[in-house]
Amino acid sequence: MDLAFLTTQALNALQAGMLLFLLSSGLALIFGMLHVINFAHGAFYMLGAYAGLTGLALTGRFWLAVPLAVLAVALLGALLERTLTRRLYGADPLAQALLTFGLLLVLDEGVKWLWGPQIRSLPTPEALRGPVVLLGVPYPAYRLMVVVVGGVAALALWLFIERSRLGAILRAGVADRQMVAALGINLGALFAFTFGLGAGLAAFGGVLAGPIASAYPGMGVEVLIKAFIVVVIGGLGSLKGAAVGSLLVGVAETFGQALAPDWAMAVAYAVMAAVLLWRPTGLFGAEPAA
Repeated sequence: MDLAFLTTQALNALQAGMLLFLLSSGLALIFGMLHVINFAHGAFYMLGAYAGLTGLALTGRFWLAVPLAVLAVALLGALLERTLTRRLYGADPLAQALLTFGLLLVLDEGVKWLWGPQIRSLPTPEALRGPVVLLGVPYPAYRLMVVVVGGVAALALWLFIERSRLGAILRAGVADRQMVAALGINLGALFAFTFGLGAGLAAFGGVLAGPIASAYPGMGVEVLIKAFIVVVIGGLGSLKGAAVGSLLVGVAETFGQALAPDWAMAVAYAVMAAVLLWRPTGLFGAEPAA
């Protein structure tokens, strides 16, 4: 393996890891705060890509379509929390899984009805269609932008959760809902915001992935499997775990596809199995109470 190969695959792994983080961080946030197993989360990723297509058609500008798509899906997520998932807080996990998986199927069929079953592709922004030379290796500028934007988004999310007042309220809600309610904080609004934020993060990943992987019905199901692998590796409800798990899966899948394409997903599953054998709660998951 030469330097060019290693550089290209390392950048590909970072790009895949950043897109996975945007998806899995929202999944971890929703589970950590609301304790909901949300199988519909992959649909928000898919809707982000399709909403980006609509936003681009309306505005003609990719950089306007991105925030519009994220906002639209975040609002949809908050609405679904208010009307559907709120009814299942504290319910049996099987009931949560059945409702959210059914919601995934409904949203998938809705995409076929609104946008059609064909594969659609978001055009790459004109300014990012060329390559950038790194260490003497040309690399697509758009993919490099995804790495940078994903890193900035991860930092912004960390600052929001760890340094802002609202982030402190979210962390307190994870630790003790009753205490937060006793302080007079509107838990209903807080839960809707959390669900909407998780949906918006997934949509952000979906719209950024549009020029790379295209948009098509069912894409949410495919990427959801990887997101659950990430969350299991990192630890349920842990944003730090989502970040580390995303990078591990990104590296495993990217180098697996380059070196042994038939075994690429098996490598990701092997990483998950190895982590769980070493630490059953995941890398940063909370240990069960004694």
